[in-house]
Amino acid sequence: MFGIINFSTFLIAGIILNLTPGADTMYILGRSISQGKKSGIISALGIASGAILHCVFAALGLSILLAKSALAFDIVKYTGALYLIYLGVISLLSKSKANTQKNEEGNDKKIKYSKIYISGVFTNLLNPKVALFFLAFLPQFINPNYAKDSLPFLILGITFVLTGTIWCLVLALFSARLASMINRNPKVKLWLTKTTGGLFILLGIQMVLQD
Repeated sequence: MFGIINFSTFLIAGIILNLTPGADTMYILGRSISQGKKSGIISALGIASGAILHCVFAALGLSILLAKSALAFDIVKYTGALYLIYLGVISLLSKSKANTQKNEEGNDKKIKYSKIYISGVFTNLLNPKVALFFLAFLPQFINPNYAKDSLPFLILGITFVLTGTIWCLVLALFSARLASMINRNPKVKLWLTKTTGGLFILLGIQMVLQD
């Protein structure tokens, strides 16, 4: 139906791939642990939005530019890496606000969730390997007769993003619950924030080193 073949196999393979830890997983963990449940959920939604954009670009044939142009691939890769490193440096330079944030409601007033969402979008969108993944993985489950039809590609892509988002939300809720038990201490909270910053920097360096 819709030119899709072996959908059950695709679903199982997609879930397994979503469960495999990657840069997006580490980003969501970092946000959830250092900034709480709501930040983790919003970062997961940002990641999902970036993935949907990748899916749309691939369906429209725009992502093929990254596959065929080394220059375009490098531009996106280095921009994404610099953005992650920037987020890491900001976290490392941040000071503890635990004395003014005595409860979750107080935290909500200090944290700018729109920035967390946008950061999640760009973290995923500026990873060229995600675009290449959609180009390589999804066509395997599309009937060759529908190769030029964008509908089966979009259906498979949105399905993959949906299962991935569910997993990311579970991950955000679990990690935030765990963190809430240990970050009540201002010193521990500051340490977690700086650890998250270091994690972002490592992710940026890892992206630079990718071929």
